[in-house]
Amino acid sequence: MTPVPVLATARLRLRPRTVDDAKALLPTLSDPDAMTYWSHAPFESVDAVRAYFAEPSGTWRAWSMTLPDDDTAIGFVSVGEKREGAVSEIGYMLARSHWGTGLAREAVAGVIRHLFVTERQRRVFADTDPDNIRSNALLESLGFTLEGRLRAEWETHIGVRDTFLWGLLATEWNDR
Repeated sequence: MTPVPVLATARLRLRPRTVDDAKALLPTLSDPDAMTYWSHAPFESVDAVRAYFAEPSGTWRAWSMTLPDDDTAIGFVSVGEKREGAVSEIGYMLARSHWGTGLAREAVAGVIRHLFVTERQRRVFADTDPDNIRSNALLESLGFTLEGRLRAEWETHIGVRDTFLWGLLATEWNDR
């Protein structure tokens, strides 16, 4: 698996996520509103989050978002390599106390920049619930194209859901 380097943006430090981030991220990962469109039901304990973070994740890797002067995780960006060295899926989560600040967008942009510029990937994609207005707006603001809707794609803790597929090519990225 490709290593997780430390990255920096204007307001964030992105470092490898560890099981020790579970305590800081539990308030978000146990929040029913924050977890509504996540593929997992809200977590009930720090131990459950630790176990989730410790599970072998195949080709997935994750960066914890931290503020430059505080190493406490406030969210994370995950990347799953789908085609070796060329195509990755991206996902993200940010603590409610930071919603509306642009930090999620900044973190996702920082990881995308790394994927396209340093790793020379050709495509990044995301899948979102059609009702997840904030996440869909974030992807659109970064230049992703809505490529399709898969009906009844996911069976989640809130029922069977459609998914939007968003894609961004390296040739389209202009480091927004």
